[in-house]
Amino acid sequence: MAKKAMIEREKKREALVAKYAAKRAALKEIANDESLPMEERFSARLKLAKLPRNSSATRLHNRCQLTGRPHAYYRKLKVSRIMLRELGSNGQIPGMVKSSW
Repeated sequence: MAKKAMIEREKKREALVAKYAAKRAALKEIANDESLPMEERFSARLKLAKLPRNSSATRLHNRCQLTGRPHAYYRKLKVSRIMLRELGSNGQIPGMVKSSW
């Protein structure tokens, strides 16, 4: 199980990303528009740099919904490999059967 602080920090980052997504997208649009004057594009870059670092989507890390484990994460099921095996063995994932021979 991951530390509670790490799980909470990730939740905080997700909230910041959601909060600033529209503003960040608008500033990026202005900054990358070649038809606008250089000063306007530069000011958009400065405003983008002043936004919180954790509001960037690249700072997010996928974590298991059940344990908070950051490694071996299955995106489709949103769980780690350990929980996937455990849930599959218990028959809680439809269509998944643990093989044994």
